[in-house]
Amino acid sequence: MAEEVDYEEDVNMDEGVKVSVTTDKAGSSGRKVTTVMTKGRGHNSGHDGDDGDRYNGRGGVFENIQRGGGAGPLQSIEGWIVFVTNVHQEAQEDDILDKFSEYGTVKNIHVNLDRRTGFVKGYALVEFEELKDAQAAIQGLDGKKLLDQVIQVDWAFKKK
Repeated sequence: MAEEVDYEEDVNMDEGVKVSVTTDKAGSSGRKVTTVMTKGRGHNSGHDGDDGDRYNGRGGVFENIQRGGGAGPLQSIEGWIVFVTNVHQEAQEDDILDKFSEYGTVKNIHVNLDRRTGFVKGYALVEFEELKDAQAAIQGLDGKKLLDQVIQVDWAFKKK
């Protein structure tokens, strides 16, 4: 014979509520077996909802990547990056490098070119190894001319 299963009607399975299932088995001398099924994970862990013991070590305390307070520049992985805008479309990497090298050692420079025309898109990224060199370049070149066009110079990454 087939088993008869009776589910409770007012149980919402999405809430992780325990569901009681009653099974009648014929030929087992009228004995009823009750099974409790629980939807979801972690029901046998003895966990009472407090996450304090859940993490090994520092008990759920994680690192904070912000050091210090207030607004200011952020260092990239390798150095201090300065964002240069309003760069003349016919400027070359050497023109920008010569201008910024006056303020310190330039570690890297990136000038984005338009695929269709091959000219500069109007901005450049200049990376300095030292913070003081990058600050000097920003103070010295912001609002100055490069190939008869006034450029704006500022930090590429800032704290908020």
